Amino acid sequence: MSHKYSYFCPCPRGMEQALADELAEISTLHTPSLTVHNQVPGGVHCSGLMADAYQINLHSRIASRVLLRMAHKSYTNENDIYDLTMEQPWEDWFGIHHTIRVDVTAIKSPLRSLEFTTLKIKDAICDRFRDMCNARPSVDTQTPDIRIVGFLDARNFTLYIDTSGEPLFKRGWRMETGDAPLRENLAAGLLRVAGWKPGMTLFDPMCGSGTILAEAAQMLAGIPPGLHREFAFEKFGNFDQEKWREIKAGVKVVDVTGTPTIFGSDISGDMVVMTRNNLNKAGIRFEVPLKQIEAQQIQAPPSDVAGIMLTNPPYGERIGVRGDSTLESDEQANAFFSSFGTTLKQRFAGWQVFLFTADLTLPKMLRLKEARKTPFFNGALECRLFRFDMVAGFNRRDAAKPKDN
Repeated sequence: MSHKYSYFCPCPRGMEQALADELAEISTLHTPSLTVHNQVPGGVHCSGLMADAYQINLHSRIASRVLLRMAHKSYTNENDIYDLTMEQPWEDWFGIHHTIRVDVTAIKSPLRSLEFTTLKIKDAICDRFRDMCNARPSVDTQTPDIRIVGFLDARNFTLYIDTSGEPLFKRGWRMETGDAPLRENLAAGLLRVAGWKPGMTLFDPMCGSGTILAEAAQMLAGIPPGLHREFAFEKFGNFDQEKWREIKAGVKVVDVTGTPTIFGSDISGDMVVMTRNNLNKAGIRFEVPLKQIEAQQIQAPPSDVAGIMLTNPPYGERIGVRGDSTLESDEQANAFFSSFGTTLKQRFAGWQVFLFTADLTLPKMLRLKEARKTPFFNGALECRLFRFDMVAGFNRRDAAKPKDN
């Protein structure tokens, strides 16, 4: 376990700084042997012991995976990639009884076919096993035991083995989802970027299936995101079961008591029920008050200090749009957000309001001026996290407008 490895932790684009900060916290709180290196678009490089991969998988809310670097070298063609893959001691990591999957991504690679490159990597792994033990692992593209990841840029090829297995945003608690659920690691990243910390008041007035609320509630309770799921590293030949048991035994879940600080609501009663079920499955045993109410009708939750509102505004049915025509939908969406903006101005003085959306016209519809807008990607969809600092009374820009006679 004393050997140091290089890791790459991919994350939603735009979340690199948040992930680097989180990894630094994991190092400070749980494992000082973990060192955080540079950010690149789409992830963060770090290094540490094998046990550090266990810790990141258990504790990181923002990483999508934890990839362990097997090899890195320049290449000119697919044969170079085959040779480098063939040289790696795959038999130390897994056996012929395990199923494998190979994925390749590339930026500015001169190679013409990623599919052919993927095939060469798979062939090299299987050929090495066949040479050594006259048998080879099978391929399973759906639920493989072991995932191998290749990354190509214009000159270099990097080969990784995935320590996570299923993506880390699959926490194992989500039973039900709405139409367009926010991924758990994106929700956790938005909470961090918004500056929310356990103990602060949080309100999601369009909570959907409750992803933001569940992530926040687990943070408040000290429940690591990976506590109730399995990982690919548990199938590795060098898996240290005793160490993993020790790491999990060190988790201290907090008994949350006292006045609620996390609140949610949604226009849909079905969504409120779904959120309650998901919170329960996520291990939340304390009260998270939920209400079925239209977002325009909400009141600030009872709290001595103003809090943070963070929500991912929905579209269509869930904001009361019933018309089939785009024009009618647009008009009703405008009316909804205009009314919601008035509610924010009148009832949420002192609050910081964060809205995550792909609709860049949202501030205009709310008739609010954003204090900040931060670009993020929800999958391939470019989005913004808009921050609005609510002042006492009506928005100053509106107050300055001359009144109609």
